[in-house]
Amino acid sequence: MGLVIKNANIVTPVGLRSGHTIVVEAGKIVKIVPSGDFVPDKADEIVDADSAYLVPGFIDLHTHGLHEYLIDNGPDDLSGICRILPRYGVTGFLPSVCPLPKGKDAEFLSSLAKVRTEGSQIFGFHLEGPFLTLTGALPKEAIGDADTGRVIDLIKSAQPYKAIFSIAPDFDGIEKLLPIMSNDKTPVFITHTKANVKQTQAAIDSGAKHATHFYDVFPAPEENEPGVRQAGVVEAILADPRVTVDFILDGEHVDPVVVKMAIRCKGLEKVSLITDSNIGAGLGSGVYRFGAEEVEFAYSGGPARFSKNSREPGVLAGSGLTMDLALRNAIKFLDLEITQAVRMVSTNPAGVLGIDDRKGTLKEGFDADMVLLDKNLNVSQTWIAGKSFYRKGQ
Repeated sequence: MGLVIKNANIVTPVGLRSGHTIVVEAGKIVKIVPSGDFVPDKADEIVDADSAYLVPGFIDLHTHGLHEYLIDNGPDDLSGICRILPRYGVTGFLPSVCPLPKGKDAEFLSSLAKVRTEGSQIFGFHLEGPFLTLTGALPKEAIGDADTGRVIDLIKSAQPYKAIFSIAPDFDGIEKLLPIMSNDKTPVFITHTKANVKQTQAAIDSGAKHATHFYDVFPAPEENEPGVRQAGVVEAILADPRVTVDFILDGEHVDPVVVKMAIRCKGLEKVSLITDSNIGAGLGSGVYRFGAEEVEFAYSGGPARFSKNSREPGVLAGSGLTMDLALRNAIKFLDLEITQAVRMVSTNPAGVLGIDDRKGTLKEGFDADMVLLDKNLNVSQTWIAGKSFYRKGQ
């Protein structure tokens, strides 16, 4: 046996299984049984969880930076992020890349795709642009042209990983790009948009099935008749059962009541949490360089905002969230049980990526991507494919 974790409160699809043992061989979970029913006589590693929570590894669908590292700085920073993420319970993620001019974007993406590093697994590259209609905190390159050749070049440059595009349904010509982007069951995200209902429904029909940092850079339509609230992209997404959503739950990006509404509309299983973290996340308050701009954090885990030395002082520019804090916020802000909150940071993101047949759940036959949480839900230890990549105090 490679790894045995005993006396754990295991969070599983059927609920909390107290006092259980989990057995791992060759990176896979092979057995989950009550601890009293199984006494290992030999294993490479035996961990006594002492009634701590054992949960599936967290999956972050949207992150730009962490500590002193920023993905847009290049391969070395991406490697640094992979090494650090396990201390926050993240066993797999989508590195999010800001848009660059045509040609440079494919070259840069190719350099990132060559990274081979220890730590959190890369599940694809999230390209936040250039097929958007609103820039938000992104550079002007977030708005480009409907160039099929560019899409194909970016997909090729991301190999062996998938290129996961964020698009705006109201982007001119998006209808001819979506079949290419969504090929091979690749998810396509919706964001940075002021689309109307018909534009959104058309994009969903063509393969856009997930909305990222939902409600942020999704402005409400203007009234065209006094007293009549217009429906737009938000309503179209909430009404369509095919679409999943994710939120930045730091208490400022979106009011928690909106997340509660999404859970009511779509069901808990279709709502995920992300960080959209920027450089400086995890380090507390301070000012950090974000490309040609500066971002500032007023407190640990709070939003990143452009500093007074930037083009738009005070404007939101990502967050200081880590996924373990997002989990704790879900319990605090949404009045959820730990089993429900874990779905939003592990199981549901795996479903968005189409890898929920092997990840995101503690289940026999699944990958042994696991996190041990103490009674305050802080990360004590993280395993990826049964190998320990973080242990508190070491």
